[in-house]
Amino acid sequence: MTILNGIRVLDCSIAMAGPLAAQRLGDMGADVVKVEPTSGEWQRHASAGGATGNKINVSFLSLNRNKRSLAVDLKAPEGKALLLELVKTADVFLQNYRPGVAERLGVDYATLSAINPRLIYVSMSGYGEDGPYRLYPGQDLLLQGMSGAMLSAGAEGQPPAPAGQYLVDAVTAYSAFEGALAALFHRERTGEGQLVQVNMLDAITTLQMQELSVFTVGNKPQTRSAEAHAHSYIRAPYGVFATSDGYITLAMAKLAKLGEVLDDPFFATLDEESDGWTQRDAIFGRIKERLTTKTSADWLTAFRAADIWAGPVYGYADLVDDPQIRHNGTFVEYDHPTEGRVKTPGFPIRFSKTPSAVTRGAPLVGEHSHAVLAEMGLDEAAITQLIESGVVRQHA
Repeated sequence: MTILNGIRVLDCSIAMAGPLAAQRLGDMGADVVKVEPTSGEWQRHASAGGATGNKINVSFLSLNRNKRSLAVDLKAPEGKALLLELVKTADVFLQNYRPGVAERLGVDYATLSAINPRLIYVSMSGYGEDGPYRLYPGQDLLLQGMSGAMLSAGAEGQPPAPAGQYLVDAVTAYSAFEGALAALFHRERTGEGQLVQVNMLDAITTLQMQELSVFTVGNKPQTRSAEAHAHSYIRAPYGVFATSDGYITLAMAKLAKLGEVLDDPFFATLDEESDGWTQRDAIFGRIKERLTTKTSADWLTAFRAADIWAGPVYGYADLVDDPQIRHNGTFVEYDHPTEGRVKTPGFPIRFSKTPSAVTRGAPLVGEHSHAVLAEMGLDEAAITQLIESGVVRQHA
């Protein structure tokens, strides 16, 4: 038995943050019903990296495993009635509509909690449910730019650099996932459901608890160096350095020990807690010049022998083949009926007695409409009428 067995989640979200939060609940055993338009959720038609797949593109495939698809037109009265009936059996309702849309559709918290007072209603937005930015588009890169984090790294005078992940989407997804679990735990104690609100701006801001506290409490300005230092609030050395055949990372080394490995007496004259800040550019420059004389493997061997924090800079091909990744079983593989053998990142949380598992791949549009409606008590004639009228889509 998985840990959320018996919990039903209605996933009315699109794109990445909402579907990823719902997928994590599904990974832990929740019955996640993806309620999507009869034309299919937006992400089905937006292929990241041009990876279109056979019937399901890779973007959708990666964010919607362990779900069933109910394809229904919520703008049709019959479709909305089906959803409201389904809410009676749900534990979690998750949506990331723009503010105001849930009310217009009649699926807002006030409406649904009146039908099911035990419901956990997770509402996700870009900037908050109200306020001056409430209608601005909540997109990952836009929120990265607002977060302030881009100006914590890199060289002064150089353009800000975004993260190499869809970072804000991921952090928001995990905030919603965490909120849903906490609200379910509260319900176990009290029997009452509640509204859980998560927004991308707050998620990426509060992720920077340490950095922003240094600014607001410690009154330290966010100052980039002339060299490409990796974070303005961490002393040198801290960054990415070229070697003779690639790149490595180097973090907060003891300067005297670093000087021994680099065979440079300059570092023995420095103090980490003073010169590590005031001479960041000089330190960076000398390391940069020295590291180009040997390979990444040579330097990593030397630094690890000296207990200096250093590591490789991977591409995805390196990451997937890394021995620790393979040892951990970080990726999972399973067979999908239309996409064949699938290999994707697996489960970040491990449970000794209730392990997560892939029980089904991402669904086709409306693949489970008939089964979900039958579970709701509709007879065959009623289901057939809904499908033939176009209110519900059942994949052939």
